[in-house]
Amino acid sequence: MTKPNIEKKSLDKSQPIFLFDSVCVLCDSAVQYVLKHELNSDIIFISIQSEEGRKLALSKDIDPDNPETFIFFENDLPHFKSSGVIALSQHMRGVVRLMRFGTYIPKPIRDWLYEKVARNRYKIFGKTDACIIPDADNQHRFVL
Repeated sequence: MTKPNIEKKSLDKSQPIFLFDSVCVLCDSAVQYVLKHELNSDIIFISIQSEEGRKLALSKDIDPDNPETFIFFENDLPHFKSSGVIALSQHMRGVVRLMRFGTYIPKPIRDWLYEKVARNRYKIFGKTDACIIPDADNQHRFVL
């Protein structure tokens, strides 16, 4: 597996950051969806398997070798599980923005559903040996 030659730069933590599992097919699909539907093209995508991603995950007590949540950061504040999905949805165009109404569902119920999918994502959606290779227009937004 070859990684694209992506320039290492200092991370601007004021930008929205999507920390994702790059070997998860579901997570890869989510990243592709965000790239097509985001409002401002300002989200930074960080693979949890990268050096930077591992540091971020560990700083929030997430095991980067067995992640059961992605983390979405806004202004350096982390959002986990269903709250992360809802926060991310507010950076998107279209019907997915209606996910903000998910806040009316009690968090324990939302997170229970999120955890069910997260624990079974490899069984249901599969794993990949190759990480995302962003196109030239988006390479600067990825830390792999």
